[in-house]
Amino acid sequence: MKIKSIRTRVLRWSGKTVAPQANFCTNASDALFERGDSMGSFRFHEWLICEVETDNGIVGIGNAALAPTITKQIIDTYLAPLVIGEDPFDNEYLWQKMYRRTHAWGRKGVGMVAISAIDIAIWDIMGKATGKPVFKLLGGRTKEQIPVYASKLYGQSIDALAKEAQSYVDQGFDMVKMRFGWGPKDGPAGMRKNLDLVKTVREVIGPDRDLMLECYMGWNLEYTKRMLPKLAEFEPRWLEEPVIADDLAGYAELNNMNIVPISGGEHEFTNFGFKTLLDMNALSVIQYDTNRVGGITAAQKINALAEAYQVPVIPHAGQMHNYHLTMANLNCPISEFFPVFDVEVGNELFYYVFKGDPVPKNGFIDLDDDLPGLGLEIAEDALGEFEIIE
Repeated sequence: MKIKSIRTRVLRWSGKTVAPQANFCTNASDALFERGDSMGSFRFHEWLICEVETDNGIVGIGNAALAPTITKQIIDTYLAPLVIGEDPFDNEYLWQKMYRRTHAWGRKGVGMVAISAIDIAIWDIMGKATGKPVFKLLGGRTKEQIPVYASKLYGQSIDALAKEAQSYVDQGFDMVKMRFGWGPKDGPAGMRKNLDLVKTVREVIGPDRDLMLECYMGWNLEYTKRMLPKLAEFEPRWLEEPVIADDLAGYAELNNMNIVPISGGEHEFTNFGFKTLLDMNALSVIQYDTNRVGGITAAQKINALAEAYQVPVIPHAGQMHNYHLTMANLNCPISEFFPVFDVEVGNELFYYVFKGDPVPKNGFIDLDDDLPGLGLEIAEDALGEFEIIE
């Protein structure tokens, strides 16, 4: 069996979107100096589908969400010629070939995103060719079901926030993650507003459910150091991405304060990047995203590395490529789940492009032992809402 062709499509959302909420979140681009929509760099409306086909007709499906138009060009121009004609079961060789041939410019960022899309598709092929789900190829079932946390709760009115939080309790979730609405430029008044948000959610979910806090790189080191003691009373499971991804020393300083566990890694790449973070004790929780970090091949190496440091891995964004890794690794205790009720936030586009993701029941999801590959299909009937670039 050989790889015969690679087809890439960029899907640009053209359907109805929700108006941005006031104080939706404060992110890196807006934290200190920019004006305008504070979620601007997070809200994206494109997704890339990468279909890798073998000479015996098996099609593996990969995907990417970061800079899809550029990712498509990298795959079509640089990566496809490297893997066409090769055996997909030589996945480590193919990963190294792509990584080393593009190393000078592609070892972080969009180059690694492109490698991730192909690698995910290759694992889908291997699962379909063997008649097994991908998690069975990675190590098998390590848990009966995967506990998931409801990840939404963006900055909004207190009443609306409380109502949404209660809805997750009613659905059986024992864990929720919320976002902040204010950052360094908003001063002490913004701090108090952020604390009001956290207090509201904690009061709704009670003391026996986990509460996670997300900053999306919207704070800086000084602001976070001021906030940590104020947040500690609410007993958060972690504080996610408080500073920009390149501030490794900042992550290490915050995590080593031992006030609130610090999580991150959504914007880090390969086992080399995570080894540096682990050596610095910069993270208490690793949160790579498989369709960014280098694909399933790279993610498995990070999982093994993190286990040796006894740092748990909880992949970013849920989605099937992450669920299979969570199921197959004891050091991946839970997963993220995005409740979908609008298309405002980019991660939700995944659920419009693909079908097959499991639906939580009482805060848990399961993967089918008999469904080969990733278990995803392209939602061709829903693609009319998108402009398609091939």
